Amino acid sequence: MSNEELPRDQERTGEQQADMSEQLTGRQRLIAGLWPPRVTRAQLIVALLLFVLGLGLAIQVRSNSDNSALRGARQEDLVRILDELDDRTQRLEDEKQRLDDQRTELENSSDQAEEARKQTVEKERQLGVLAGTVAAHGPGITLTINDPGDAVQADMLLDALQELRAAGAEAIEVNGVRVVANTYFSGDAGAIKVDDRSISAPYVFKVIGKPQDLEPALNIPGGVVQTLEKEQATVHVAQADDIVVDALRPAEQPDYARSSSQ
Repeated sequence: MSNEELPRDQERTGEQQADMSEQLTGRQRLIAGLWPPRVTRAQLIVALLLFVLGLGLAIQVRSNSDNSALRGARQEDLVRILDELDDRTQRLEDEKQRLDDQRTELENSSDQAEEARKQTVEKERQLGVLAGTVAAHGPGITLTINDPGDAVQADMLLDALQELRAAGAEAIEVNGVRVVANTYFSGDAGAIKVDDRSISAPYVFKVIGKPQDLEPALNIPGGVVQTLEKEQATVHVAQADDIVVDALRPAEQPDYARSSSQ
């Protein structure tokens, strides 16, 4: 080998070594670029979208597989299934209507029971007023009879009571005694009794009713007022918007009479 060829071989050997060095460095750079992995935000978003898309496709495929039985069913089977669904729907509608009817019936029954209770309470109050077992108040008049000469007789007071009742009196009290259906006057002038309780002048009638009907009934010609004035008694009638009748009678139990509804 000549001296010229030797340097050339050395030069080629150096070039080969340089190429191997450059090749090894490229691999190292590739490995360094791949690990550890560097993931950007955009890559994460794309990966998430791909995951969601894949999940949706899987659910759709499963749903389609579940409905495959109906797709493969015969027409007669589909008709039968639809008929069963219609029957079930109709039964549910009937049950719903039945429950609605029951609710309406219960509501009506409750309303009727409440209305019956109110009517019973009102009827009891009305009967209590008539029987004198409850106090009452309302518009009416106060009739005051002064008898300085002790000339007023029991029958005159009874006439006054009858006139008031005929004129629509609903509750009456005379000198603290409650007037009821069987009230009576007895005794002589100056010693009159009402339901066996002694009263004395002035005789004060507290009357609940329509004042425009009660007062004229007492002042008719030849009526109560004129009769009492002939006996030198003085009569005063005063109308009022609220008359209180609070004298009470104890409720009495009948000895023989019984309700026909028992």
